[in-house]
Amino acid sequence: MERKTKIKAEDGKQELEITREFDLPLELLFKAYVDPEIIEQWMGTKVLKIENKKHGCYQFETTDPRGNKYGFNGTIHEFIPNRKITRTFEMENSPFAVQLEFLEFEKLTEDTSRLKIHTVFKSVELRDQMLQLPFAQGINMAHNRLQSIVNKLR
Repeated sequence: MERKTKIKAEDGKQELEITREFDLPLELLFKAYVDPEIIEQWMGTKVLKIENKKHGCYQFETTDPRGNKYGFNGTIHEFIPNRKITRTFEMENSPFAVQLEFLEFEKLTEDTSRLKIHTVFKSVELRDQMLQLPFAQGINMAHNRLQSIVNKLR
């Protein structure tokens, strides 16, 4: 099955371009990224804190099947409803440095929208390490869950 979430990683660059088109109105796609209850469902994580505003922050926690807890957090630098979120992303207690994410939400039609995520890593090596993980499969699965869960909110 073809992955609907596309990942572009150019050789020698420390960034990723992630693109996905959704059969969702723009407002619902954006809501899936800012509403704690929806985030918890499609990401499979607990939202400990989320402040959807410029200079806001977020903190998530995931528990693996063995009971180990993993934290994710960041600072929101730009927040324009239904258009743009610029934020940092940090996986706590991991070898990965903080990443910078530019999320752009675009209306295609009344019932479809596109998400573009431009992620900048500290180095090409760290970006390549991320790509060696099942990252592409994981984000595609998460976006499939997002589509399914948010479809039920219509």
